[in-house]
Amino acid sequence: MELLNFGLKIGAALLAGLLIGIEREIQNKNAGLKTNGLVALGAAVFVLTSLHFEGEDYVDMTRVIGQVVTGIGFIGAGVILHKGTVVRGLTTAATVWCSAGAGCLAAIGQYGELAILTTLIVSVNIIFGPIDRWIRKKYGHSNDEKMED
Repeated sequence: MELLNFGLKIGAALLAGLLIGIEREIQNKNAGLKTNGLVALGAAVFVLTSLHFEGEDYVDMTRVIGQVVTGIGFIGAGVILHKGTVVRGLTTAATVWCSAGAGCLAAIGQYGELAILTTLIVSVNIIFGPIDRWIRKKYGHSNDEKMED
């Protein structure tokens, strides 16, 4: 792989992760700017490494993507806190999971799809966070019953 191509792909992954992480950082969540940026970057590097073995016998590069998903599950579990009926960090964990997906898209050069995904992730967090809080307030759900972020 050419160094310039490698740099473009990991740069796109990092940029997408940072853009996703900005919203989490502004909301003062545990996994913010650096975490989402590094998750996207790491996912891209693992996928790009697997592409090095493309065409060799007994190689299934899609297995690496499956392992990225599994590995990100451990990071996501680390940001979810559960105490009694209170659960926090689900949205942040889901955002980190999506950041890994962004890194995978960048690694395979799907830049248009990456832009759409990044826009959707940020939009969901920005638009639906206040809507979620409004619904909880309107229907009497206290923060002690359910805390998603």
